[in-house]
Amino acid sequence: MTTSKPQPHSATGTPAGSPVKQLSVFLHNRVGALMSLVKLLTEHRIEVMGLSLQDTTELALVRLIPSDPETTEMLFIEKGIPHVVFPVTVVELRETEHSLVHALSALLSAEINIDFTYALFARPGQHPVFALHLDSPEVGAEVLSNAGFKVLTQEDLSR
Repeated sequence: MTTSKPQPHSATGTPAGSPVKQLSVFLHNRVGALMSLVKLLTEHRIEVMGLSLQDTTELALVRLIPSDPETTEMLFIEKGIPHVVFPVTVVELRETEHSLVHALSALLSAEINIDFTYALFARPGQHPVFALHLDSPEVGAEVLSNAGFKVLTQEDLSR
């Protein structure tokens, strides 16, 4: 069993550290386009921690959470890959009172809207986590943290 160290918190009750960054990229809907993108990151020792793909006829919207968002952004700039960076709230779930329904209830009670969400890849020996793009990320992180959820920072995900 893994024990986690208590996380330092800011004055607002949210975890101290940088917000998790998601990079969004439009790819041409061609065979191997996603593979090329992931391979480029892998070649630069960047791990994809989370991934969401929405497909259309001509384009695919790829949302990804890399282990090193700054290097990823510089690489995208260098390679001419148009992208957008968004902060996302990443929360850890458990089977107890910190389940998905409890997280959603806390956000609903605070009237925080969820624009989109997706699960991150499993972390061995740890609990499942998911990313949320909220209309008010700072308030959402504080609400979830105050409800007892572990809200992760970029430093928690980066390796």
